[in-house]
Amino acid sequence: MNICVFLSAADLADTYTRPARQLAHLIGQGGHTLVWGGSDVGLMKVVADGVHQSGGRLMGVSVHFLVDKVRTGVDDMVIARDLAERKRLLLDKADAVVIMVGGTGTLDEATDILELKKHGHTDKPVVLLNTAGFYDGLKQQFRRMEDEGFLPRPLSELMYFAEEPAEVMDYLHRHLATP
Repeated sequence: MNICVFLSAADLADTYTRPARQLAHLIGQGGHTLVWGGSDVGLMKVVADGVHQSGGRLMGVSVHFLVDKVRTGVDDMVIARDLAERKRLLLDKADAVVIMVGGTGTLDEATDILELKKHGHTDKPVVLLNTAGFYDGLKQQFRRMEDEGFLPRPLSELMYFAEEPAEVMDYLHRHLATP
């Protein structure tokens, strides 16, 4: 499967890199393709390295103003005109989406896919990996949105919250299994 991972390009502590390496290993070991922002820096590099070293494929989608950070030697790389096109291409190429720790760019990508799901424009599984409770506040906010009627669909139909990398892959395999 093609698994799009939204995540930070920042260099982060082992609290975040260790689970990222674990997820990358599971993606690669399963023979899956990582679809990601194409950068060869920070957590993006950690995940791409892990997938590649574990036998998976790399499909990057970068953007012109970040071309100096693009990873070379990947299986497929596309350079988008702008961030909007980049998000569209990432989602078009993916069978599923995993949201890992990140900043405003990651949050933008996450809310974009959730908005598409909310309106029925995609049914791709979305998993939020809540490493070290990073997204506890966001999880609480989403639950409040659901409880107070801001979401037209149950939160459980929009995304799944996982605490560990293995849980991410278990969920994806259950929801993308071919009959």
